[in-house]
Amino acid sequence: MSPTYSEYLRLEELLKLQTGVEGETRKISNDELHFILVHQNFELWFKLVINELKCTSDILSSDYVEETKLPQAVHHMERVIETFKLMSQQWRVMETLEPQDFLNFRDELGTASGFESFQMREMEALMGSKWIDGKLVGKPESGKSLYDATCDWLERTPIQGSVYASEGDEKQVDKFISDYLSAHKKLYPDTNEEVVSFFDEDKSLRRRRAGLVFIESYRELPLLSWPRKLISTLIELEQAMILWRTSHARMVERMIGRRIGTGGSSGVDYLDMTTKYRVFVDLWAVRSILIKKDALPTLKNKEFYEFRGE
Repeated sequence: MSPTYSEYLRLEELLKLQTGVEGETRKISNDELHFILVHQNFELWFKLVINELKCTSDILSSDYVEETKLPQAVHHMERVIETFKLMSQQWRVMETLEPQDFLNFRDELGTASGFESFQMREMEALMGSKWIDGKLVGKPESGKSLYDATCDWLERTPIQGSVYASEGDEKQVDKFISDYLSAHKKLYPDTNEEVVSFFDEDKSLRRRRAGLVFIESYRELPLLSWPRKLISTLIELEQAMILWRTSHARMVERMIGRRIGTGGSSGVDYLDMTTKYRVFVDLWAVRSILIKKDALPTLKNKEFYEFRGE
């Protein structure tokens, strides 16, 4: 027998979970019910975000990422982006709670705070955030963070047709960087030091950033179109997360002003600080050192990046 809609979603169980702390017998006010429902909704969306981030990270963590897998990774991230957009709007529902009405039941929360959300911390860890509220986030429960997986993937980018870790690869990468620096210096001599410092001496970091610059510079090549789309989607993902944090901060400021949060945090000041934090620093930074197409170093092994037959 097929389950009913209610049975499939286990609605009877779900709709009994808005009564406050288990075992309490006090009556929940209309405003407190509203507060609980909004936050439970956030936790459900967090679960979706965590699952999609894990799927993306798993794809990029492979030693060899097939071209056909990149659209899947982008699809997972696009779902997360839309979820963050929805969650940003969800704060507007919370804002229908008047500040004084919130104070009527705030004491019932005790020291409970949204910062205690283990799913939010897992979500941050999966993204690759290092710190929350002045504390080290730690690593995801399993697998790599999206940041670490992306870094490893970028490091393996074929540069001028040279494959990662192949014979002569380091020399080819150094030549590309040297040519790029020369081209940039001709156009922007006053800012060339910024580009030189971007290509750090650390071998792994140097190749990763060279791969990023290569993808951004020659993004119209068939083999690089999906890598470039993935990079763009990562930026959009972090932007959506920042806007969600911004909406959160403004909602809290509207609700409690500059009071200390229920969990003892600095409240709005801390939330504002999180909007300035970036996980994918290089993906943002590379935009300030790009050069126009006709000034780029001559592309070598162009056929390597063309469409391939079966």
